[in-house]
Amino acid sequence: MEANARINGQVDYRAGDGPLLRVPPGPCTVEPGADSTVLSWEEDGKAMSAAIPRADYDRFVKEGLIVLRGG
Repeated sequence: MEANARINGQVDYRAGDGPLLRVPPGPCTVEPGADSTVLSWEEDGKAMSAAIPRADYDRFVKEGLIVLRGG
């Protein structure tokens, strides 16, 4: 899937009960859902993804940390 957004700042997520992890700056794909949004990106040649709560996603967009293509 073609990237439809860009990470421009500190976007953190929690994998299960583990520590906070950071999505690296650069292109990503955003797939919004009702309660969460899935971010997909490539890191060191590996496909990565994370589901983040919708409220966090909305805050990241509002703060300019996630910039939607065409938005």
